[in-house]
Amino acid sequence: MGEFIKIEHLCHNYTGQNDQVVKALDDIDMSIQRGEFVAVIGTNGSGKSTLAKHLNALLLPSDGDCLVEGMNTKNEDDIWNIRQKVGMVFQNPDNQIVAAIVEEDVAFGPENLGIPSSEIVERVDYALKAVGMQDYRQHAPHLLSGGQKQRVAIAGIIAMRPQCLVLDEPTAMLDPQGRQEVLSTVTHLNREFGITVVYITHFMEEAVQADRVVVMAQGKVVMSGSPKEIFSRVELLKDLGLEVPVAADMAYRLNEKGIKLPDQIITNEELAVALCQLS
Repeated sequence: MGEFIKIEHLCHNYTGQNDQVVKALDDIDMSIQRGEFVAVIGTNGSGKSTLAKHLNALLLPSDGDCLVEGMNTKNEDDIWNIRQKVGMVFQNPDNQIVAAIVEEDVAFGPENLGIPSSEIVERVDYALKAVGMQDYRQHAPHLLSGGQKQRVAIAGIIAMRPQCLVLDEPTAMLDPQGRQEVLSTVTHLNREFGITVVYITHFMEEAVQADRVVVMAQGKVVMSGSPKEIFSRVELLKDLGLEVPVAADMAYRLNEKGIKLPDQIITNEELAVALCQLS
């Protein structure tokens, strides 16, 4: 796939109360491959949202480097190109929707890039189809559900043709149906279009869908691995203050009670199969 983002000894400091220096990120090393789906989890204050903002130069390192296709975010001459390659989606879709009609909102980004009108039409069509919102192109965004609004926000980024999507807790304000709509959309964009995804979340069932899970605590990366590798470490995750998928927790509890189940159960389907095989 090839390396897309490389983070080397990244630190981010800010000044807290009484002028005390606080390290939001502390010596982070990370590599993200082109086309990879990486979920980043951690408790509030772990540094995951701060990390996300470094990936398209919304924040700059206090020390160390963040490289996007070899371009350093600290280089002012590269910031424009970096932000065209890496698009950001935030928690509240209302903060990213700027137009009164869906298709006009999706067209806003390409218009600001100076894309010709004929190509903008093609990009809007492509983006709306990619997120499954083509039937809502003439609707008013404020009349849509939360999940639909977030899909429109994602379409607005997709229309600018980024190679990577960074989503900072995009389902935090949504109900379960809206969360499923957004996660399905992001997974589709990754699997079908090869878009690199960095997905910040506190919903463990969402992180299960990723290729790799990165666990952060106190500004550091404490674990990185496949979902099965990460979520089978139930005790350690709980010690870090994190939840685990219900299936992983149930399998762990049953094993503690002497009911031996296979290792690395993390989905409801895997748990159901394992339980059926006991009978």
